[in-house]
Amino acid sequence: MRIVFMGTPDFAVNVLQGLIDHYEKDIVGVVSQPDKLVGRHQVLTPTPIKELAMKYNIPVLQPEKIRKDYQGVLDLKPDIIITCAYGQIIPQAILDAPKLGCINVHASLLPKLRGGAPIHKAIIDGYDVTGVTIMYMDASMDTGDMISKVEVPILESDNLESLHDKLSVAGTKLLLDTLPSILEGTNPREKQNEEEVTFAYNIKREEEHIDFSKTSREVFNLIRGLSPIPSANVIFDGSEMKVYASTICSKNYSGSCGEIVDVTKEGIVVKTGDGAITLTEIKPFGKKRMDASSYVNGVGAKNLLGKVFQ
Repeated sequence: MRIVFMGTPDFAVNVLQGLIDHYEKDIVGVVSQPDKLVGRHQVLTPTPIKELAMKYNIPVLQPEKIRKDYQGVLDLKPDIIITCAYGQIIPQAILDAPKLGCINVHASLLPKLRGGAPIHKAIIDGYDVTGVTIMYMDASMDTGDMISKVEVPILESDNLESLHDKLSVAGTKLLLDTLPSILEGTNPREKQNEEEVTFAYNIKREEEHIDFSKTSREVFNLIRGLSPIPSANVIFDGSEMKVYASTICSKNYSGSCGEIVDVTKEGIVVKTGDGAITLTEIKPFGKKRMDASSYVNGVGAKNLLGKVFQ
């Protein structure tokens, strides 16, 4: 069996490691995004998937635009291609190449949350449950027939990072449980119900900004759905402040939306459309990430009360 794996970020690392643990001799190549310049010093850095593949001496292809430069993948003569968060649209020539098809590990319960940011949006949109779907790939975005699913509950304490990690583990197990039936040609195949489709497009920069006229729950979900990266933000005293964590206040406050209405030992209390929310972990402009209470101790509560986040 000739397996080609296509993936790029940390989310896909568990999946590839699971395949290596069980099918290492069958993996004939890995395809990932090109190396990128990272950090203040712009160091050329390989993707997490490339780093893992190199550790096991698996050949790596990194086409700039796979829609035009795909012959290297075809030359690997894959029997099956497994993708997970690869990051580019895969051309039909690749989809048609393997006799067992192209299989994708998608971090949602399809047809819910099709797109590139299903983990972010599951939290931001207030889902109680999400999961992973193993599916066949076709020419459109996340529209292929489904093979298997696993549910993962979203806890009140979850943020993007914790849910990402849980889904990565769950997706790896699901793939390893499902793959034998795919290789044997005995797997089920279910079409997606188009009436149940929702979308999770990549997060835009403007969507990271907190709108305090929304409900406390909506603000709370936005903050944890973007934490720690790219993180939600506000404008305070003319500069951007990042927000990583918050809690919903049970106490009601009067004031205008975005106004700092109280300062407690937990953090900075801000008026929302239906109540208030306490910002508990922040990164002021030019400073390190910190507890909001530490920031309050530094600047003084009286210098914060009555100010408004833009």
